[in-house]
Amino acid sequence: MPECSFFHNYASSSFLAHSTPYNCDKPTSLQCFTEEELLLKETVSRFARDVIQPKVQEMDEAECMDKSVIDGMFENGLMGIETEADYGGSECSFTSAILAIEELAKIDPAVSAMCDVHNTVASTVIRKYASKELKEKYLSRLATDTLGSFCISEAGAGSDAFALQTRAEDKGDHYLLNGTKMWITNSAEAEIFVVFANVDLSKGYKGITAFIVEKEWGVQIAKKEKKLGIRSSSTCVLNFDDVRIPKENVLGKVGEGYKYAIDCLNEGRVGIAAQMLGCAQGAYDIALPYMMERKQFGQAIGSFQSMQHQFAEVAIDIEAARLLTYNAARLKEANKPFVMEAAMAKLHASRVAGKAASYAVEWMGGNGFVRETGVEKFYRDAKIGVIYEGTSNIQLQTIAKIIAAKYK
Repeated sequence: MPECSFFHNYASSSFLAHSTPYNCDKPTSLQCFTEEELLLKETVSRFARDVIQPKVQEMDEAECMDKSVIDGMFENGLMGIETEADYGGSECSFTSAILAIEELAKIDPAVSAMCDVHNTVASTVIRKYASKELKEKYLSRLATDTLGSFCISEAGAGSDAFALQTRAEDKGDHYLLNGTKMWITNSAEAEIFVVFANVDLSKGYKGITAFIVEKEWGVQIAKKEKKLGIRSSSTCVLNFDDVRIPKENVLGKVGEGYKYAIDCLNEGRVGIAAQMLGCAQGAYDIALPYMMERKQFGQAIGSFQSMQHQFAEVAIDIEAARLLTYNAARLKEANKPFVMEAAMAKLHASRVAGKAASYAVEWMGGNGFVRETGVEKFYRDAKIGVIYEGTSNIQLQTIAKIIAAKYK
């Protein structure tokens, strides 16, 4: 593993019946990290507390990401975590990115979503599949000062992502892009978009091709969504009307965009699992101290047995989500199959986030229901976890398909 170079301002077991165990020279706990990973985790935690936390409520109510937060993320090397140092990135492990996403979500899942999509899908697809020329042109910008966005979803292409109808027409020396994308994260602030479009609808999903598109070429924000949760993370409808794309901005090979999307979205699901894990832990960390201090009937409410059983169960759920998430991340790093493990992690972590945040509101009573304590925001933010980058039913379908194939 290359040395992690993110240090800027702040830095001085598998389910044996279904998963394949792998030989390790030195088996260790899933909570065992490299020195660089631990330092990044600590750095992100400090940045989130010092810089992000004072702005969380204001950003949520304004439904807008504070520019100083975005700038701070870039300044501290958190927007090119896996990107090679030659392109201005931090050149850290995939697990480092997962730890960063988790730590950010403990304070604000909306900022975590911005970091997650930028790192695990938008930057990753360029790192893995773009030409050397495109990497040199875009990766350094994405790592240092320019937000990226990943555009695949459409009105008729949600869970069935490959039903997309956005067209890219070959015009000889360029493509003309026409269509509409929906539910696009980071799209209000992004300047670089990875857009999936079909160059030949008669070929179905085998016509899907990925393009790198710059905002100034004519990307139009048609509508910014007003959401239940992760409100400061922008989600927009994008229009592409005769957007001219140079031939050299085809990402990878024509007709292989569907392969790139599948690959990166599997990684992205581990990122969403980390986001939901952080969301659950963030709500828990606010509610537990309150339960130990708040007294009713002459004793702390956290000392009542029924309450203790509840917070013990949630702690187990959170730890299980953490281990599923870290396991999927390490399998990905080891170039082992991790599709099922990613789906399991995303499914379980999103469920746990909803459960933990809901209990946290209840445990704090009226104080959990008001905005000042921040717990109700975790409750709202948790809901997106069962929807984006594959609904819970899609995760169950993925898991079942892989298990069934092993028992046939």
